[in-house]
Amino acid sequence: MFGLIGHLASLEHAQAVAQELGYPEYADQGLDFWCSAPPQIVDSIIVTSITGQKIEGRYVESCFLPEMLASRRIKAATRKVLNAMAHAQKHGINITALGGFSSIIFENFKLEQFSQVRNIKLDFERFTTGNTHTAYILCKQVEEASKQLGIDLSNATVAICGATGDIGSAVTRWLDARTDVKELLLIARDQERLKELQGELGRGKIMGLTEALPLADVVVWVASMPKGVEIDATTLKQPCLLIDGGYPKNLATKIQHPGVYVLNGGIVEHSLDIDWKIMKIVNMDVPARQLFACFAESMLLEFEKLYTNFSWGRNQITVDKMEQIGRVSVKHGFRPLLV
Repeated sequence: MFGLIGHLASLEHAQAVAQELGYPEYADQGLDFWCSAPPQIVDSIIVTSITGQKIEGRYVESCFLPEMLASRRIKAATRKVLNAMAHAQKHGINITALGGFSSIIFENFKLEQFSQVRNIKLDFERFTTGNTHTAYILCKQVEEASKQLGIDLSNATVAICGATGDIGSAVTRWLDARTDVKELLLIARDQERLKELQGELGRGKIMGLTEALPLADVVVWVASMPKGVEIDATTLKQPCLLIDGGYPKNLATKIQHPGVYVLNGGIVEHSLDIDWKIMKIVNMDVPARQLFACFAESMLLEFEKLYTNFSWGRNQITVDKMEQIGRVSVKHGFRPLLV
């Protein structure tokens, strides 16, 4: 059995869907309440591969909200992730994906040092961040959506916002090694890590976001931000492809501007309907078919009976591992969401 640990996009979002999830007592509660709310299994899932294989899973709502980080409630945030992991393990789930901020919190606050959660000793082999599959899907979205829009990567500039993160660095390595993209612009907060990445690649220009955006034909957004950013679409190239791989989304508003295309990044479409309700709650356009690529990774590992933390640690994702999970993704009927 596979598991998915997730969270809602904001306090307002959480209050709106609590009733639908069957928790009316959560619907009018503030952030203090959500800081103390325990994890819950709120969905049972059946997924069928195009090979005919069927698997079963559970969705664990962590009750984490991005406002906890924005208001510096770090202990509450870390407790949410550890308690959700313990809840999944207690219910016998073989491989569980840490979705959204769950994996970021785990990495940034070094939660591997807290392996004992009450009476449960966490077996980290039973968890994956899902970041390898997410990075692979983002790269495929760059390659295929660019082609649809008439953007020739061999003459294009691609900016990666969040280039030193786990997903951002993997995307950058893939674009360098597996495409003929002309220019890479590297954007992140940590200048030392940016210089290390630039040295590893032997290419790429380190830039700030404001100066990079007008130069980019394609922008991949994978920065971990509790709140989105506003950008001036009039400063962008036409055509310009913006691939938003954040959750919550990095772009605060839907950009409406001629020649500027915003793609929901890190999202896959499955060839067959999935029996679940959770993707409707997080507002997927086609909730029976579309899902986060990180969640799909735990499904793929369950299909293949690879009960291991396939994606783990910071900047450990290799191009070879991206190709490996990519082959399995295609085998079982997943494909990147495109324009």
